[in-house]
Amino acid sequence: MEKHMRRNFYLRMKELSEAQRLVLESYPWSEALRPEEIDVRQADGRVTAQALFARRSLPSFNAAAMDGFAVRAEETFRASDLNPLTLKIGQQAIAVNTGDPIPQDKDAVIMIEDVHFPTKETIEIRKPAYPWQHVRKVGEDLVAGELMFTSGHRLAPWDLGALLAAGHLKILVKERPRVIFIPTGDEILPAEKAEDHLLAQGKTVEFNSTVLSALVEQWGGEAEIWPIVPDDYTALRQALYKALEERPHLIAILAGSSAGSKDYTAALVKEQRLLLHGVAIMPGKPVIFGLVKDTPVFGIPGYPVSAVMAFETLVRPVFEAMLGAGLPPRPKVKAFSARKVPSRLGLTEFLRVKVGEVAGKRVFLPVKRGAGVISTLTRAEGIVRIPPHSEGILPGEQMEVELLRPERRLENTVLVVGSHDLALDLLAHFLHQRAPKYDLSLAHVGSLSGILAVRDGLAHMAGTHLFDPETGEFNIPYLKRYLKEPIARLVHFAWREQGLLLPKDNPKGIKSLRDLARKDVRFINRQPGSGTRVLLDYYLQKEGLRAEDIRGYETEETTHLGVAIAVATGQADVGLGIKAAAKLLDLCFIPLFRERYDLLVRNDFWETEAFAYIYEILREETFAREVEKLGGYDVAERGKILF
Repeated sequence: MEKHMRRNFYLRMKELSEAQRLVLESYPWSEALRPEEIDVRQADGRVTAQALFARRSLPSFNAAAMDGFAVRAEETFRASDLNPLTLKIGQQAIAVNTGDPIPQDKDAVIMIEDVHFPTKETIEIRKPAYPWQHVRKVGEDLVAGELMFTSGHRLAPWDLGALLAAGHLKILVKERPRVIFIPTGDEILPAEKAEDHLLAQGKTVEFNSTVLSALVEQWGGEAEIWPIVPDDYTALRQALYKALEERPHLIAILAGSSAGSKDYTAALVKEQRLLLHGVAIMPGKPVIFGLVKDTPVFGIPGYPVSAVMAFETLVRPVFEAMLGAGLPPRPKVKAFSARKVPSRLGLTEFLRVKVGEVAGKRVFLPVKRGAGVISTLTRAEGIVRIPPHSEGILPGEQMEVELLRPERRLENTVLVVGSHDLALDLLAHFLHQRAPKYDLSLAHVGSLSGILAVRDGLAHMAGTHLFDPETGEFNIPYLKRYLKEPIARLVHFAWREQGLLLPKDNPKGIKSLRDLARKDVRFINRQPGSGTRVLLDYYLQKEGLRAEDIRGYETEETTHLGVAIAVATGQADVGLGIKAAAKLLDLCFIPLFRERYDLLVRNDFWETEAFAYIYEILREETFAREVEKLGGYDVAERGKILF
């Protein structure tokens, strides 16, 4: 099997539209699903396999549409306020309830509210009825023989009622598309076997199959997850051919689709007919499609976000082709970019974004872009598609956003940008408990970028802790420099402890900033424009240290937790961050200085109900105690207006 151990290369890289066309045209998807007969009561969401015609008229008789009296319209034409008309009950006027049949010699209903009773045997009316007034005529809804639904119609709950009323008890629908998932990889474990000591040794939980299976079921299919197959060509081949015996509509092999020495899917499919290896999308490039024994086989990337993007862009259209019915589209809105977003030419990028409505316009901010970071989907409100001919998005550029959340929530989404802080997650939790209709959406872009976003109407609030070396003051000098008009207020949130984050027991004996210049020490930094980076550069200068003296100075993370994780996992020996991040990951912490962390709030947001809740929570003792439990916070002056 040595030929399968060599490193692969992308054999047939295609642009997205070309790849989608190739997949759809290379297999008779419209003929893949057989019809099956099911009870109408079980047909919600199913797709019709034939045209359905009404077997009876609906209603099948002339029916009263109101409570009142059935009359013959021409016998009422003389009625008026000046000339009230009296009709005999049981002869000229027949009492009916809504839904009752109308007597054959009657053609109108007078509502009970329009009737007077001069005697027990008569009614009096003061205006005439017109023919078929308040009457549902035979076939008003459906006429026997009328087309109700074409083939390929996805049935809704109300459709089931119409079918039953029109005489259908059983109908033919298309069978559900069946998908077999085969997860692969030496490094993955089923969730129920993922013990901490195994994860610490480099194992990871296999969850892609669960995510993609949920998509299959959401699209109207049935999914079956097979046991994990190790990185072994023979074992994978055996699993694939065993799956073929089950005659699914398609098979998805998870991971092993890239160009590594242990990625066997392409070679395995190539034994029969490999049609596609690599699509120019990001994330999701290493995707495979081919036919094995005339069964469609997809190779799906192992990184979770890549897996979702590849599956949605290539397999979702396949489901629509098989079912002959479109899947419900996600809502799309126009929004303005709150910052510059570079992108690679030649690739269609699916950018996960935060979305909110600020100062009357919708704006978005990107979240992390890693293909392996599933939280970029769980925390995103939408996806922006950057076309392959673009080098990225400019600040203020309007783009189309495909929403992952209901559109109605956008106006109640509070967009908070700027510096990262763990206590903001607590604030989001408290706000959702207090006022569930509001969401605090956090995007970490650094203090300075946060100030500029608030200034430019691209965020409601920003967290900031920018230190000014000239004045020794936090934040206010920068506001005076960048906010030429009084468009926002600065509210104190907390004093925080910043210091060195180190592995537990501090194995390299690091004691101060001067140790960062040691050749055996690897540092992890924060991004330019962040308050932590400004503080670091200031104190390095005081110590007489240069950036080039520090190994890892150019390696950056965008959050305190990112720095802490890098230290905890051995990617770095030391980083600069807040005490709360060290406490959360059980790291050693050497305090260096205190800093003031404030919230910059737009004036137009200050007056809203949402901020009233936020400000109320900010000043509560219960919230203060929870923040202090995080470690390294002093919130005694929280809520004080500083600027």
